[in-house]
Amino acid sequence: MIAARKDRSAVPASPVAPPEDRRSPFIRLADLLAGIDPGRQPLSAAVGEPQHAMPDFVGPVLAKALPGFGRYPRAEGTPTFRAAAARWLAQRYALARPIDADREVLALNGSREGLFSAAIVARRLTDPRKGGKGRPAMLLPNPFYAAYAAGAEAAGCEAVVVPTSRDSGWLPDLDALDKDLLDRTVAIYIASPANPQGSIASAAYLGRALELARRHGAFLFSDECYSEIYLGAEKPAGILEVAGGDLSRAVAFNSLSKRSSLPGLRCGFCAGDPAFLKDFLAFRWVAAPQVPEPLQAVAVAALEDEAHVSASRDLYRAKFDLADRMLEGRLGYERPGGGFFLWLDVSHLASDTLSGGEAAAMKLWREQGLRTVPGGYLARRDLTGANPAADFLRVALVQDLPTCEEVLTRLVAALT
Repeated sequence: MIAARKDRSAVPASPVAPPEDRRSPFIRLADLLAGIDPGRQPLSAAVGEPQHAMPDFVGPVLAKALPGFGRYPRAEGTPTFRAAAARWLAQRYALARPIDADREVLALNGSREGLFSAAIVARRLTDPRKGGKGRPAMLLPNPFYAAYAAGAEAAGCEAVVVPTSRDSGWLPDLDALDKDLLDRTVAIYIASPANPQGSIASAAYLGRALELARRHGAFLFSDECYSEIYLGAEKPAGILEVAGGDLSRAVAFNSLSKRSSLPGLRCGFCAGDPAFLKDFLAFRWVAAPQVPEPLQAVAVAALEDEAHVSASRDLYRAKFDLADRMLEGRLGYERPGGGFFLWLDVSHLASDTLSGGEAAAMKLWREQGLRTVPGGYLARRDLTGANPAADFLRVALVQDLPTCEEVLTRLVAALT
């Protein structure tokens, strides 16, 4: 299905406006490209799935831990894994105090399911009268990871996307939030580095977001799964160091998928507000997938080794060095602060029936066999009535360096 051009116009949504397509962006992309033959041997740069080599220790650690598959795993994770996560947080961030591994860390079946189910628990912990005459709300960056909106809607909340643009540094514009909206807000989702723009929130920005959340009785959910893929010298700040010794209302989510190039491990963790995590654990015992003990053993080894993370980060930096040379002055390219996506301005391809992102994705597939994602499929109309990502294209630089060079070569050939 191809979205109509009027869906992306900067006109406030009205009762007669067509509903937005809220399916997975990848299902929408499959529909967009259906019936179009690829112009060359297909090459995908659509999915943010790290394809760097797995660390060498994965096999031996997993083999040693195999007996753990004979036990049901506990919902909170093994004490060894939670202690490893707490140690890693203390080493990685300038924390005001150590994290209590028993009360302030929980294992997750990857950060996605945690980010989703945390919304349900946040709503349960919120005054049922919150929202007043309106619906309780959860605030999302825009574009956003689809799990945020899915969680908000499963919790019976309105998923409100916050204006996010180049002018706001590709971070949600906190100044756009009025008191009435904040008063009915249950949770605020923040991602830094952001997917897909790669913007990094400063400590001051995170501190302000947390202060807003606390003042209005909301939770701040900080998605930090790209925290170790930073392209400059400075490490991104995290919500737990900004929170200080009091972690109330602050929860950080992280995983091994991006940091250690282990997307299939499905092991992550959340850390922060102990009161929230107590209720979250009670929910997880009856409603959430648990992480097998052997996978947690691999995660412990990964958290205790920084060499493979540094090598992977160097490879991402080399890819963006290549992008700097090949895309300089083209398609609005800017080297991101972190993450592994190109976020390209393709507004020159927009038409009356297609957004720029859709037109670019179709052109790349038809002419170059390159699969990419229209930016508008990752976003919604915001408070202004516009989809700010409609004329952008997301391209994942997740393969090895030669393959990423081929991705860039095909991009330049088709779009410039």
